[in-house]
Amino acid sequence: MSKQTHAFQAEVAQLLHLVTHSLYSNQEIFLRELISNASDACDKLRFEALNNTALYEDAPDLQVRLSFDKAAKTLTITDNGIGMTAQEAIDHLGTIAKSGTKDFMSKLSGDQKSDAQLIGQFGVGFYSGFIVAEKITVETRRAGAAAAEGVRWISGGTGDFEVETIQRAERGTSVILHLREEALDYANTWKLKEIVGKYSDHISLPILMEKEEWQDGELIDPNDENGGRKPGGMVKTGEWETINKASALWTRPKKDISDEQYADFYKQISRDFEAPLTWTHNRVEGSTEYTQLLYIPSKAPQDLWNRDKKAGIKLYVKRVFIMDEAEALMPSYLRFVKGVVDSADLPLNVSRELLQESRDVKAIREGCTKRVLSMLEDLAKHDKAPESAEGVTDVLSDEDKAKLGQYAKFYAEFGAVLKEGLGEDFANKDRLSKLLRFASTTSDTVSVSFADYKARMKEGQDAIYYITADTLAAAKNSPQLEVFKKKGIEVLLMTDRVDEWALNFVHEFDGTPLQSVAKGAFDLGKLQDDEEKKAAEDAAETFKPVLAKLKEALKDKAEDVRVTSRLVDSPACLVVTDDGMSMQLARMLKQAGQQAPEVKPVLEVNPEHALVKKLDGSVHFHDLAHILFDQALLAEGGLPADPAAYVKRVNALLS
Repeated sequence: MSKQTHAFQAEVAQLLHLVTHSLYSNQEIFLRELISNASDACDKLRFEALNNTALYEDAPDLQVRLSFDKAAKTLTITDNGIGMTAQEAIDHLGTIAKSGTKDFMSKLSGDQKSDAQLIGQFGVGFYSGFIVAEKITVETRRAGAAAAEGVRWISGGTGDFEVETIQRAERGTSVILHLREEALDYANTWKLKEIVGKYSDHISLPILMEKEEWQDGELIDPNDENGGRKPGGMVKTGEWETINKASALWTRPKKDISDEQYADFYKQISRDFEAPLTWTHNRVEGSTEYTQLLYIPSKAPQDLWNRDKKAGIKLYVKRVFIMDEAEALMPSYLRFVKGVVDSADLPLNVSRELLQESRDVKAIREGCTKRVLSMLEDLAKHDKAPESAEGVTDVLSDEDKAKLGQYAKFYAEFGAVLKEGLGEDFANKDRLSKLLRFASTTSDTVSVSFADYKARMKEGQDAIYYITADTLAAAKNSPQLEVFKKKGIEVLLMTDRVDEWALNFVHEFDGTPLQSVAKGAFDLGKLQDDEEKKAAEDAAETFKPVLAKLKEALKDKAEDVRVTSRLVDSPACLVVTDDGMSMQLARMLKQAGQQAPEVKPVLEVNPEHALVKKLDGSVHFHDLAHILFDQALLAEGGLPADPAAYVKRVNALLS
């Protein structure tokens, strides 16, 4: 193929402008990203060679090599991995092939730290080379292709790139960075070793560099003590040495791994600039043998709620990389967990289909799930508010002190995802229930557990009361809470969109039933005295004629109309039957484009309210009845079926 010029994808052009103008404060990331890409290329070759060993050609030992030429101002990262064809070079280096490109570009903010983090997260690390390079040359040949099918790709990081066919004897890829003048520090052995040790020490492949040794300056004139010798310097010896540990981090004993090394490994596999919140590293033995190194991030990824995004952890078999996102090893509700599983039992040619059916995989999945839940339980156990931890922190270990407040950070990022497990993981439902946290009428912070609530229930209270709403303000101001506030009964405020669905799978906690304050007839049991119950019964009897007229007027909107004692300041509220779908869930389903049954709620009225008292004998009865219903609907978070008619009725009464 003769030399061809191609234009970059529009998003790549934007990205290159960002890289070349904004990320100088994070220069070192370019080497981490390019070494990681080289390692991935070797992993891909190893995987493809499971079914075709000829791909190794005459070089079965996979490695990454770093070399530099100070005179030419170049730094080269070479791997003998899978390599690329000409079309793959055009596709992979000229476009952002990953889904979510527009979303990626929309996230760019100009903030150097967060933008650099996105570069790793969205798999566009190759372009970080332009942080230090004014031009990049890539020379590559796909494993198994002829030497004449080599490819050279060149770009100055502006609007286009060139591609041509070359002769290349070795398979794999060389990325040649033509360094900017201000980046020549990276053509230095000690600088490169320092960065590799910091970011890439754990990579299981050897990273090689040519050895250097000091050579004295050449003697020119023995009689001239000052100017008779050329200056000495470091000279390359022609021998190559490994500059990383070249052993998978998870295979080393825990006692030999520092917290910093664990954190650096997490950053490498997750492309996250933030340190993880916590991690667990274990070797599991028994009927199924495997090693797990699992991390919980400190921040939710940008694509946590992207349904098309594959999630999972890296799978190795006997230290051979198999796949990057093995979703079968972790349930969907723990999709935020990052890490590695290295199995001693699975076959090397395992596929995604086989993973779904394997008994060993099922055992690994269950083991990993339990280990993650144990990590969360450990964080939650130490996560006390400062006032409740007062007086005990002095007897905690430094490690335990560091965990104070960590669970709150986790829950703010991933609490809503964790709730999905209530419907997906029946075996661990009780453990998950203990990990849930909510705001309540006594706490605006999302910190109240079911156990906390139960511990301070009033004497005679026989249910855990909760309300679901779209926002915390809507929940706190709901009319259904009025009598609970009056009596000082705590109610949990649930405002995540997943809450309504998740609570279909949780009906009690530790023997105490959960009760929505917006479902069923109002009954506080022992918390209501006989006098209150008698007054409610008398009011219902006295109000019977008005209730009958309300039922007739609202027969198309309300399933029933009844008197209630749950209201104090409001004239009316809407509730549904105990086994009915809530109005909020029905709205959510419709907004998501799914079918939902038509919910006809029950209108409950407060017989002591002035507006309700006006109903009896009013010439505007019909309009007042509809206004009562629509106002109750608004307070509940819904909208009147005919907003214009509602406004017209209100205006008529006001005038």
